[in-house]
Amino acid sequence: EVLNRVVRHDIRNDMTVILGWGQALAEHVDAEGEAYLQRVIDGGEHVVELTEIARDYVEMVTGAEEVETVPTPLEPVLSRELTLRREFYPDASFTVRGALPSVEVEGNDVLGSAFRNLLNNAVQHSDRPHPNVEVAAEVTDDHVVVTVSDDGPGIPDERKEAVFGKGTKGLDSPGTGIGLYLVRTIVDHCGGSVRVTDNDPRGAIFEVRLPRAG
Repeated sequence: EVLNRVVRHDIRNDMTVILGWGQALAEHVDAEGEAYLQRVIDGGEHVVELTEIARDYVEMVTGAEEVETVPTPLEPVLSRELTLRREFYPDASFTVRGALPSVEVEGNDVLGSAFRNLLNNAVQHSDRPHPNVEVAAEVTDDHVVVTVSDDGPGIPDERKEAVFGKGTKGLDSPGTGIGLYLVRTIVDHCGGSVRVTDNDPRGAIFEVRLPRAG
């Protein structure tokens, strides 16, 4: 409850102040600086948006309250997360194989967090200076399968299930150790599944299977 309050209240208030000062700077920067300032503002607005779903995050992880699923368009969710990751990780390459499908899946406001964590994970755990991440989606009669593939060091077979555990992280990981746990929690809640396999010639492939809505 304390963490939820800090995330939703204190961080939101501080980010509101930061955004206010950022917008006030708009008339004091040159043309080149405008692009950087806009990135700061966009990032700040995204942080504020994340505080809006923090409550659902906490309730889903703790099981304090059932969070309903609703028909959720998949393409806008994936497109938004890809756009934001490209801005936050300019040294990484994020590509889409084929076209993102215009279908609805069983989801909610936190579904984007699952893909955000997978995309972050692909970059943060890479051993390459310029990580390559590929997203693809395949539609069946009942499900949509989304894959996030990377060219990093991969995951040993004996760790492929353990990486989804709460608090699991590598010794050199910059993450919190909860990202993949949240991915599985969110996907499970939506009635789907997630697994990791080997990429060829190296790296990992995270496969998210979500039920189609309706």
